[in-house]
Amino acid sequence: MREAPLRAGLWLALALLGIGLVLPLGTVLLRAFEDAEGGFAGLANILAYARTPALRLAAWNSLWTAALTTLLTVPLAFLYAYGLTRACLPARPAFRAVMLLPVLAPSLLPALALITLFGNQGLLRGMLGGGSLYGPVGIVAAQVFYCFPHAAIILSVALGMADARLYEAAAALRAGRWRVFWTVTLPGARYGLVSATTVVFTLVVTDFGIPKVIGGQFPVLATDVYKQVVGLQNFNMGAVVGLVLLLPAVGGFLLDRWAEGQRSATLSGRAVAYQPRPRPARDVPLLLLCLLVAGFLLGIVGVACWSSLIRFWPWNLSLTLDNYDFARFDAAGWGTVWTSVRMAAWVALIGTPLAFGTAWLLERGAPGGLLSSVLRFVAGLPLAVPGLVLGLGTILFFNHPANPLGFLYGTLGLLVLNSLVHFYTVPHLAAVTAIRQLDPEFEAVGASLRVPALLTFARVTVPICLPAILDIAVYFFVNAMTTVSAVIFLYGPETKPASIAVVHMDEAGQASAAAAMACAILGVTVAVKLAQLAMAGVVERATQGWRAR
Repeated sequence: MREAPLRAGLWLALALLGIGLVLPLGTVLLRAFEDAEGGFAGLANILAYARTPALRLAAWNSLWTAALTTLLTVPLAFLYAYGLTRACLPARPAFRAVMLLPVLAPSLLPALALITLFGNQGLLRGMLGGGSLYGPVGIVAAQVFYCFPHAAIILSVALGMADARLYEAAAALRAGRWRVFWTVTLPGARYGLVSATTVVFTLVVTDFGIPKVIGGQFPVLATDVYKQVVGLQNFNMGAVVGLVLLLPAVGGFLLDRWAEGQRSATLSGRAVAYQPRPRPARDVPLLLLCLLVAGFLLGIVGVACWSSLIRFWPWNLSLTLDNYDFARFDAAGWGTVWTSVRMAAWVALIGTPLAFGTAWLLERGAPGGLLSSVLRFVAGLPLAVPGLVLGLGTILFFNHPANPLGFLYGTLGLLVLNSLVHFYTVPHLAAVTAIRQLDPEFEAVGASLRVPALLTFARVTVPICLPAILDIAVYFFVNAMTTVSAVIFLYGPETKPASIAVVHMDEAGQASAAAAMACAILGVTVAVKLAQLAMAGVVERATQGWRAR
């Protein structure tokens, strides 16, 4: 009887993910094979897509710009991560903090900053030599800023797991530094490189905000989905483009899972942490590189903030706070920011216990079986689903006349559900990792004392894992605040998020107001991150003191 509540929790999690993820994706798949009247069209829509040159061009443009961005971002992120983990750099925490700035900002912020610098009326437009920022040049430049921290975080973890004994053995064998790099460092980080490559490629292919703001007339898949659905009201062709958009994301996801399956343990129980020793020939160039990259990241954010204070670009550069009077540019005014804060708070409040509780049920609570296997698969699925595809599936599913849940369409509740499902996988995996680090003896001792499993979970597991739970909550909040693609189809007149207001202000030519709204979003996420850092010390002392020697 004690297993019944635990299995009920698994069924609840599966039902929520099924309604928010599986059924919308199934609806996209069905609509791709229907005609305008709802009848079965077979492969007609797919053949029409293949015969349309503009749509094929959009697919090719998405692929080659993603490949170019990946080629630029991953090596740069590797060198930055190498400097943080393998060199003796001053102010290392500051470099790590600057690295995270793009994660806290909406993806549209770098596009707006680059327009201020290199657009048709930009301060440095002459540096492009007569070329145009609008198109692939602007998309790739903004995507490098947006994707850099994602790759750098993965590679920092991969390079930080080095075993010092391997380097000591190489030194004993008198191997040269380049030989050590190629035979020890790179093989140890190869799975991090695969993960970083797939993440960057997928982010670029599926991102909507940057191509929408800075893409000009350069078509890509993400903007084509928006054009088919919003501009042409052709939901069937939008579903086909959504399926095409899904293919690179699924391919990258499968490649990453394959690499994970091939991965062998890089650290044994006898491993020794690698501690770099000062070496100017290595440290000085890496310091200069990190300074250059950090300067670029700070510069883009600084330009966006400065642009938000300009009275009338580019003719009146005097500074003013009028651009932050959002009621002049959007009927909702600051209400869009408050809507985003409420949405992000609900996503964090619901998603954090859901992700952590489900992970605990799968790892320690309910017994295994078909239900657990299905839920594990579904929990990992959102990582391979682009936000635009999920948003399109959500509008098609919840807006269907036969759906009893149709009353949710256009409400804050649907935005919360969509964002929760869209960003579910990473918090779930983080929770699984935290729980697997705990000794199963905790539950065994509780069971031997006839303590209910849920009581052991509340009194032991949750306090020990509180730092990880705090990280999960902030992850949910920040991503819900900054998302664009997942909610672009779902908001109503009273539930427009701030990130969508940025898109609309930019479309209306109100660049400074759009930058101001993007900076307002950044201000909220930075404040939440600083609050987390302030709380982290208190949480660490309150829950982890027993682990100190």
